[in-house]
Amino acid sequence: MADTELTTLLGVLNGKRGHVLDILAGLDGAALRRPVLPSGWTCLGLVHHLALDDEKFWFRAVAAGEQDAIDEILGTEADAWRPDPERSAEEVLALYRAEAARADAFLATADLDAPPAWWPDFFGSWRYDTLREVVLHVITETATHAGHLDAVRELIDGRQHLVLG
Repeated sequence: MADTELTTLLGVLNGKRGHVLDILAGLDGAALRRPVLPSGWTCLGLVHHLALDDEKFWFRAVAAGEQDAIDEILGTEADAWRPDPERSAEEVLALYRAEAARADAFLATADLDAPPAWWPDFFGSWRYDTLREVVLHVITETATHAGHLDAVRELIDGRQHLVLG
C-alpha cells in the first residue's frame, strides 16, 4: 500500500493512542482513579475524556455525522472527565479502544478535504473546514494528554515512558 497523507496521519494518531495506553499499563484500579494533580483529574478520567470528547465527539459526531453519537452528546450533561464509579477501569480502557476502532473504520475511507458532516451550534462561528483539520486536532489533543499521563505516571511510581536504562 502506498503511503498517503491519510495513512501517515492515522499512523501518528495510533502511535499517540498507543502511548496513552502504554503509559498506564501496570497501574491498578486504585492508581488509575487517584487524583495526583491539584485539578483533581485522574488517569481513568482522562482516558474516558479521550474516548468521549475526542474519539466519539470529533470522529463519530462531527466528522461522520452519526446521529446516535450526536444525540448522545447533546443529550448528556455527564462530565466525561469523571467516569461512573461503577464502571471498571477495564471497561473505560475498552471504551477508549472501541471508540478508536470506530474512528479508524470511518477514517479508513474518508476524504481529508471533506467538510465535517455535523457542526455543533455551541461553537458559535468558529469551525474546522475539513476532516484534515479535525484529525490534526485529535492528534494534538491525544499527544497533549499522553504527555499529561507521562507526568502523572512518573509522580505515581516513577515510571517514565520510552526511557531506556
